Amino acid sequence: MTAQLIDGVALSKKIRAEVAGRAARLTARGVRPGLAVVLVGDNPASQVYVRNKVKACEENGLHSVLEKYDAGLSEAELLARIGALNDDPAIHGILVQLPLPPHIDAHKVIEAISPAKDVDGFHVGSAGALMVGQPGFRPCTPYGCMKMLESIGCNPKGKHAVVIGRSNIVGKPMAMLLLQASATVTVCHSATPDLAFHTRQADIVVAAVGKRNVLTADMVKPGAVVIDVGMNRNDEGKLCGDVDFDGVKEVAGWITPVPGGVGPMTITMLLVNTIESAERAAG
Repeated sequence: MTAQLIDGVALSKKIRAEVAGRAARLTARGVRPGLAVVLVGDNPASQVYVRNKVKACEENGLHSVLEKYDAGLSEAELLARIGALNDDPAIHGILVQLPLPPHIDAHKVIEAISPAKDVDGFHVGSAGALMVGQPGFRPCTPYGCMKMLESIGCNPKGKHAVVIGRSNIVGKPMAMLLLQASATVTVCHSATPDLAFHTRQADIVVAAVGKRNVLTADMVKPGAVVIDVGMNRNDEGKLCGDVDFDGVKEVAGWITPVPGGVGPMTITMLLVNTIESAERAAG
C-alpha cells in the first residue's frame, strides 16, 4: 500500500478562495479586514514568514500593515505600539512575529494583544477558551491540521490519536482540538519511554517536535493518517519533516508531504482567523 497524499497546497487554495469571497462581502459593507504584522529585528527566517503573510493578505482581499523595527526597540515601545493597534478599528488581527530579541519578554508581548485580535491564538485567553470549549481563535497550525483531516473525510470521533510534541504552539492545542472532536488522545514527548508502543496503536499521528525521522515505518499502524508538522533540513540541505516520508508512505493510509503539506495551511488559517475577527467586529 502507498499512502494517499494530503495536498496542503490545493486545500489552502480552496480555503483562500472562500476567504477572498468573505473579504469582498465585508469590504462591500465598508469593513475591510485588516491584519497588522509586527517584526522586530532582522531574523532572516522571520522576514520570509512575514513577507509570505503580507502577500497572502494582499492576494485575498485583506488589508495588511507591516511594522518593522530594529532589534534595539525597547519592550515598553513595543507594548505601547500594540496598545495603539488594539485601539485601531481598522485592524482586526495583530501578529507579533517570534522570536523576539532577548531583552523583550515574548509572553508579556503576547498577553498585551487584545484577545479579540489574537489571530495567532497564543494569548492565555485564547488557550483557556480552547481548553473549556468556548469560541475563540485557534492556533493556526493545529487548526490547519484539523482542516486537513476534514478534507479527507477523517472524523476523529472514536479514533486513537497520538500527538508527538507538547509545545504551546502546536502539540498542546492539537491535543485539545482532537479531544474536542471526540478522539482518544495520547501526547508523547521527549520523556516518553517507548514512543513506538503508542504510535503503533494510533489511527492518527501528528508529529510536531522538529526532529528528523522521529516517526519511521515500523512505528506506524497500517492505514493510519500521518500529519507531519516538522520543518527540518536533511543532509543535502533539502526541506524535510519529522517523519521518514519514504518509509512511512508505504504503510500509512494518508500522509502529508513536506514541503506542500501543513506549511501552506498555517498562513491560510491566519487569514481565516482574521476574517472571523473582522466579521465579529462588523456584527
